[in-house]
Amino acid sequence: MDIKINKNKELSIGQALVPVLALIMLLGFNVFVYGDDALSGSNQFVLLLGGAVAAIIGFFNKVTYQKMIDEVAENIKSTVGAILILLMVGALAGTWLVSGIIPSMIYYGLQILSPTVFLPATLLICSIISIATGSSWTTSATVGIALIGVGGALGFDLGMVAGAVISGAYFGDKLSPMSDTTNLAPAMAGTDLFTHIRYMMITTIPTYIITLILFIILGLTVDIKGDVDIKTLLNDIESSFTVSGWLFIVPAVVIGLIIKKTEPLIALLAGTLLAAVFAILFQPHIINQISGVNNMTLQSGYRGIMDAITTKVSIPTTNETLADLFTSGGMQKMLGTIWLILCAMVFGGIMDAIGALATISKALLKLAHTTFGLFASTVGSCLALNITASDQYLAIVVPGKMFAKAYKNKGLAPENLSRTLEDAGTVTSVLIPWNTCGAYQSGTLGVPTLDYLPFAFFNLLSPFMTLLFAAFNIKIRQLQSDANNTSI
Repeated sequence: MDIKINKNKELSIGQALVPVLALIMLLGFNVFVYGDDALSGSNQFVLLLGGAVAAIIGFFNKVTYQKMIDEVAENIKSTVGAILILLMVGALAGTWLVSGIIPSMIYYGLQILSPTVFLPATLLICSIISIATGSSWTTSATVGIALIGVGGALGFDLGMVAGAVISGAYFGDKLSPMSDTTNLAPAMAGTDLFTHIRYMMITTIPTYIITLILFIILGLTVDIKGDVDIKTLLNDIESSFTVSGWLFIVPAVVIGLIIKKTEPLIALLAGTLLAAVFAILFQPHIINQISGVNNMTLQSGYRGIMDAITTKVSIPTTNETLADLFTSGGMQKMLGTIWLILCAMVFGGIMDAIGALATISKALLKLAHTTFGLFASTVGSCLALNITASDQYLAIVVPGKMFAKAYKNKGLAPENLSRTLEDAGTVTSVLIPWNTCGAYQSGTLGVPTLDYLPFAFFNLLSPFMTLLFAAFNIKIRQLQSDANNTSI
């Protein structure tokens, strides 16, 4: 809420859009050339090139090099928490593999979740966890990883599974009173938390129902890749790991800590360390395999756990379907995602320093001549900030600050703004590959952003739903009616 946006009176809208258009064209060509490998490093450099274009515009407008560097430093500083969480998610994934937690989740999931109900069940499971924790990131890092494993074992396209995970995760992130964005949006708009949540349900529930129906239809009609011999998969999991329901204590503890409002970094660290203990107790043979010894010692046990936390480990299996599921990259796997975030913050910081973000937002605000135009401008501003600033919070804070007075002048209650900020800012951040949310989810789930984007139905539909309600003047609360309208 202390985030500010720099202003530059000399910058025109044409100048402000030059770096954005350059970035979009460069990224488009880069993805065309590299495909899914674009995130291996070339996209990161393209973001730096986009930042260089923005810097040139800034130099022409007498913005100093030091000011741009200072803004980049502030942007990077704001991502320190996200970077540490990413590293801890990598560590958690490694220990959850070698302890048998993820294999046990896959083992029981294969028996409970049949292909026809898997996708809607994934949506519902992630929705419940995200409502309980208030965090899409924690949801993906815990049950999301396991569901990706189950979906892969069943033969589903992983983009489809990730779309269901993300749709459910962001449903809770958007509605839970424990979510930071759910608290931030009403604070920016000038309304209270529970009025915001109740009002937001008007657009969120129809969007969620449509999303659920789409995943039910997909589950009934999709042709999964080949015939999956579940019995063989179960036997192969049992032959590699000690499968036990006791292992579910660890994810239960992590989710419980989040529900108790423990900081996510602390909860994930606790989950990593507890899983390491369970790995020693339940899977000593796995630790020995990683360490290359027959009998565990203090030194070999330490080495096995640390390798699982920090580097890539693969559990031997003859089953090709399970080979990828039995592999974890640890903290090392997250370095590419962190690299992407840092480069995105360079671009966003320079765009902020030269005043481009303020210019773009002001231009959108000028288009708001009607009530629908005001809603559309808010949506456009949120999307623009998610693309240019690469940060979900800026996509809520900046439009929230800039549009609050406009909504009041139109006689609209502030919850109209807070709902639109969530419908357009919160949920679309994960659809941008270089946004911190898109980079995180892609890195955590191991699925490229562009692969899950077509199936993240909840995230794709939310902005259109809020515009649809605005276009037909459905449940658009007026300021003057607040005194007599205490319920929705």
